Amino acid sequence: MQKLQEILKKVLISEADLQSRIAELGAQITRDYAGEPVLMICILRGGVMFLTDLIRHIDLPVSIDFMAVSSYGAGRYESSGNVKITLDLNSNLAGQHVMIVEDIIDSGHTLSSVVAMLETRRPKSLKICTLLDKAERREVDVKVDYAGFVIPNEFVFGYGLDLDEYYRNLPYIGVVDLEKYHPES
Repeated sequence: MQKLQEILKKVLISEADLQSRIAELGAQITRDYAGEPVLMICILRGGVMFLTDLIRHIDLPVSIDFMAVSSYGAGRYESSGNVKITLDLNSNLAGQHVMIVEDIIDSGHTLSSVVAMLETRRPKSLKICTLLDKAERREVDVKVDYAGFVIPNEFVFGYGLDLDEYYRNLPYIGVVDLEKYHPES
């Protein structure tokens, strides 16, 4: 694995900016649900850091569950459009306020499939909260209810998002220098 200094093109969103915006999102969610309990569904693995920081800023009864989905397979960094649930929920969604917590939304294919599946489980409401919204890449219409940041179409990593399974632990969002990045085969 290459050293971070070799592959980091720039810091797109600093740790301070991330934490400030996450606190704002938590306050907004708290106001919007007005004391109602909410089940937060984290899409693994990238959403974990965002979820843990976000729920600390929500002053409501919050429960959490986890779901893992896979849609990559057509190419190294392109979605195949074929969504596979690799870990399903343990929670019963019927009659609950449910919020999907996602690290990043780009084409929308994966999330659209997840939403369609979860709607069949009869939640009272179903909303989407994403840290990063790469709206210019959207191919499928997905209603994002809460977005931390709208970002340009760049390959990002850090703060839960991986670069070939590494660097999820960075406290900021960085942009990969694709001219310098050479993944090991």
